[in-house]
Amino acid sequence: MTPARYSALENPTIQKYTARTLSIMIFSLFSSAGWSQSEATATTPENRERNQQVSEVVSSTIENRGVLTSKGSFILEPAFTYTHSSSTLVAIEGVTVLPALLVGLINISQAERDIFGYSLTARYGLTQRLELSLKVPYIQIDESIRERQVFDGTPVDIISDTSGDGLGDVEMSINYQINDGLNGMPFFIANLRIKSDTGTSIFDLDQRPITTPDGAIIGVAFDEQPTGSGFWGVQPGLTVLYPTDPAVLYGSISYMWNQEDDKGIEYGGEIDPGDIIGFSFGIGFSVNEQTSFSIGYEHNIIDKTEIEFAPDLEDAEFDTYHSGSLLFGISQQMFGGNAVNVSVAVGVTEQSPDVQISIRAPIQF
Repeated sequence: MTPARYSALENPTIQKYTARTLSIMIFSLFSSAGWSQSEATATTPENRERNQQVSEVVSSTIENRGVLTSKGSFILEPAFTYTHSSSTLVAIEGVTVLPALLVGLINISQAERDIFGYSLTARYGLTQRLELSLKVPYIQIDESIRERQVFDGTPVDIISDTSGDGLGDVEMSINYQINDGLNGMPFFIANLRIKSDTGTSIFDLDQRPITTPDGAIIGVAFDEQPTGSGFWGVQPGLTVLYPTDPAVLYGSISYMWNQEDDKGIEYGGEIDPGDIIGFSFGIGFSVNEQTSFSIGYEHNIIDKTEIEFAPDLEDAEFDTYHSGSLLFGISQQMFGGNAVNVSVAVGVTEQSPDVQISIRAPIQF
């Protein structure tokens, strides 16, 4: 049986839930971007060696931040990403009689989410400094929620499972190498990334309210999981790479603008999912001619979602959410000159995924 939809104006808690989780959901579905790698302009033997060092070392980072694809070269990169997230939510409906005594209902929910991402990225070197790329992702999500109402007199846990799979949000990007890294200067790379809304969003799915035995709504649940954010986004950024034998220092900064959209009165009218400020830094080491590894840190500051007809709720909400991850990566050159890159991101903030493992195998033609 298909659950009925509820109006956000009639059920303020549903609207509150949408606002609180939408920014984080958009970030989690959008955080698998790929910066480009390959070879840069080389005008002298010394500069050519520095370019090769950059390409070999930074290819092991969690987000590919190398110099660009050479003119006329075509790279096809299949990739697989596994992301695991967990969270615990405690909802309290009651009154405090004494500082240590609560009379009412406590609902404890624990969620486990696994995201399997399969993508194919095509990159082409239009000039020696300009690169175009297109990424087509396929997303599979499995989520389990375990609930127990502590003061309801039952020791039984209730487990509900949902899943979803399908096309994700297709992405396009343009990368431009600003300089050639001569005379010991770092490489500066300008990035522009555009994300579509081709995936299935929460606004396309049926939802049902999560209620207490008294009928109070404490959230909403979906019978399927979304594979897209439901919003277009534009992300300009700047990447800096500084080779210093035998290592490469890297850093980047970006600003993600999500376009607001009218999702209908049942969701509160026009929704602004909030923007994202991101930065990262790290260092990569070349062990030998075939192997390199890197360590780094990535942080994203996510603005809260704004809803046009949001009710004036008593609950205070944070203006921003923070997602930070430690990054570890390794790159191994294989036969034929192609490489296999394996990377791991470990979440260090509450809003970050617990762990993300990525495997990429760029093939140059």
